[in-house]
Amino acid sequence: MNEKDKKHISKFLSLVLRHAPEEIHLILDNNGWADTAELIEKCKTKNIYFNIEELTEIVETNDKKRFAFNEDKSKIRASQGHSIDIEIGLNPIEPPTYLYHGTSINTVDLIQESGIQKMNRQHVHLSQDTDTAIKVGSRHGKPKVFKVNAHTMFEDGIKFFKSENGVWLTDFVDKKYIELI
Repeated sequence: MNEKDKKHISKFLSLVLRHAPEEIHLILDNNGWADTAELIEKCKTKNIYFNIEELTEIVETNDKKRFAFNEDKSKIRASQGHSIDIEIGLNPIEPPTYLYHGTSINTVDLIQESGIQKMNRQHVHLSQDTDTAIKVGSRHGKPKVFKVNAHTMFEDGIKFFKSENGVWLTDFVDKKYIELI
């Protein structure tokens, strides 16, 4: 499978596993898991073809580790980034002192005014390093990075979670905890 095909399939998987399973009449359980065989079969209705070996390659080589299998690969889900209501089953944990939020230059004023909001997702996404935050921000234009005082937020009682692929999650970041860098 070439990189173009992997990227195309990965984008479609992001759509149906994170935002719109109804596109292919896919059923997700409360934790966002889909039956792997059903996913493979139902993707064919949109002319997207792959087998379990190719799906495994996509899951294992995705640079953002967007997807995860259960132990026997009978189920698959998106690691985070859902706009649909699911419970990914993460336990709150203490974050590092600082985390980073990558965004485009177009949203800097809004964030400085009203903080970092989850928008249409279940959580705000934060990175552990500035390089990752820059990559995230560059997807939407010229990147800008906010440094988030995660330790102070945690001390103030705000919960943090870490997804299976290393993305830090929280519900909201008040402007008092951020600094544009």
